Amino acid sequence: MSRVLALWCPDWPAVAAAAEIDLPPTHPVAVLGSGRVVACSAPARAEGVCRGLRRREAQARCPRVHVAAADADRDARLFEPVAAAVDAVAPGVEVLRPGLVVLSARGVSRYFGSEEAAAERLVDAVSAVGIESQVGVADQLTAAVVAARYGMLVPPSGSADFLAPLPMAELAAEPSLSAPDRSDLVDLLRRLGMRTIGSFAALSAVDVASRFGTDAVSMHRAARGEPERPPSGRALPPDLDVEHDCDPPLERVDAAAFVGRALAEKLHRVLSDAAVACTRLAVIAGTDSGETLTRTWRCAEPLTPEATADRVRWQLDGWLVRRHGSRTESRVVRLRLEPVEVVAAGALQLGLWGGVGEQEERARRALVRVQGLLGGEAVQVGVLSGGRGPADRITVLPWGEERVPSSDPAEPWPGRLPAPSPAAVLARSPEVWVGDGAGAAVTVTGRGGLSAPPARLRWGSREWEVCGWAGPWPVDERWWDPAAADEAVRAQVLLEDSRALLVIHRHGRWWVEGIYE
Repeated sequence: MSRVLALWCPDWPAVAAAAEIDLPPTHPVAVLGSGRVVACSAPARAEGVCRGLRRREAQARCPRVHVAAADADRDARLFEPVAAAVDAVAPGVEVLRPGLVVLSARGVSRYFGSEEAAAERLVDAVSAVGIESQVGVADQLTAAVVAARYGMLVPPSGSADFLAPLPMAELAAEPSLSAPDRSDLVDLLRRLGMRTIGSFAALSAVDVASRFGTDAVSMHRAARGEPERPPSGRALPPDLDVEHDCDPPLERVDAAAFVGRALAEKLHRVLSDAAVACTRLAVIAGTDSGETLTRTWRCAEPLTPEATADRVRWQLDGWLVRRHGSRTESRVVRLRLEPVEVVAAGALQLGLWGGVGEQEERARRALVRVQGLLGGEAVQVGVLSGGRGPADRITVLPWGEERVPSSDPAEPWPGRLPAPSPAAVLARSPEVWVGDGAGAAVTVTGRGGLSAPPARLRWGSREWEVCGWAGPWPVDERWWDPAAADEAVRAQVLLEDSRALLVIHRHGRWWVEGIYE
C-alpha cells in the first residue's frame, strides 16, 4: 500500500510576513486579505486575534500586533528554502501550496528505517532553516494532510478510524485539496446533522452522489479512507512539454514573470489540442552555472493559464531571490514546463461555456458583445448583498460596473432567512392559504409565532398536505418609521409531492416567496 507523507508549516502566511522584515517568532503577526484577518501567528492567537476579525478589532485585542497584507508571491518566494530543505532529504517533493508539501512515504521511510525516523529527519531539516513544521503520514493524501495538522502518524488502513471523530470542518480546512465552495457544502452537512466526519462517511455513496454532487463524492471517499485521485489520471500524450531559451538570461523577477506568462499560455494551447488538463506540473529551470532546478506543484482542480503563470512566477521568484532578499549568482537560461499528471478535459466538471481556463474570458467577450448590440443596461449581473429575505440579498448591476452591493452582506441581519436560500425567487409572489389540521387558517400571533402547525396549503385551485415545516422567522424592519415599516413572518413548508416552499405572512395573508429544489 502506498503511503503519503505531508509536511505542514503552521500559519505560513504569518510566518512569511514576519520573516520578510526579520521579526522574532515571539512577535504577534496578522495577515489581512479583503480587510479581514486570513492568518495569524500563535502569539497573536494567544492575545485574542483570530481569522475573520477586521483590522481595527485585531489591533484592539493586540495593540502590538504587526499587520501585513496578504501576498501570495511573498509566501511562495520565502517557502522555497523550506521546499529545498525537504527535497534535499527526500527527493520527489510536491508543493500543494506554500506551507504544505507532500511526498511518497515509502522511499523515505525505507531509507531512514521507519516512518517515525523519516518524520524526525524532515522536521529537523526544516528546523535548520528556521521554520517550525509538523508531519503526518496516512494511506491517502487528505488523511495525511489532516494528520499533519495534528502531528500524527496514522497506522496503515486506519485513515477512516482516525478521521471519524474529527469535526466536518477538517475536510474543508485545506483549500489546495478541495473545491472553492466546499466550506458551504460542509456547513450544509452540519446543519443536516452530520457533525463529525464519521457520520458523513456512514452515508451510502449512492445517496451522496445523487444529492450533493461531484465534490461531495470526493470528500466522501476521503472520509471513508478510500483511494483518492490516483498518481496519474491517464497516460501522458507525447510532446506536451514546452520550453523557452532565455536570451538574455533571466535575473529579474519581473522579466521572469513575463516569460512565465507566455510559456503558460503556450502550454495550455498544447494541452487544449491534446484534450487534456494538467493537475500536476513540474517547473524546471536551467541556470548559466549548469544547475537544473525542479519543483512540482500539485492542484486539486485543473490548472488554468492564470494559475499556471502564478506558480511559475512564484517558483522563479523563490529561485532568483534568496530568503532575505539578496540575489542569487546564477541566472536562468532555460525554462521548461512539464505536465506530470493530466486528466481528460471532459472528465472534469467545467464551466458553463466549456474549456479549462477560458470560461471567464469567453463569457466576458460575449456579454460585452450583447451590450454593444442592446445597450449597457441589457446585461446585468447579481452581486451578493445584505438583507433578510432572499430577494433583498441580490443587487443587480449592469455588466462592467463596479460590483458594489447596496448593503454589506457581512453585517448582522437579525431575522435573516437561514441558508440554504430558495433555488427560485418569484418576482410576483402568489397568494396561498395555509391551514391547520382542523381546517382553520394558520395565523401569526402577536409574538411572531404561528397559531398552529401548518397541515394544509392551497395554491389556486389545488391543495396539498404539508408534511413538514420550519420556522417561523419574524422580521420587524424600520419599526421606528411608520411610513417604511415592514412586519412579516417567514416559514418553510414541505408539501406531499416533495416540493418545498418559502412562504411569508404579511398584512394578514400568506404568499409564496420562493421555491426550493
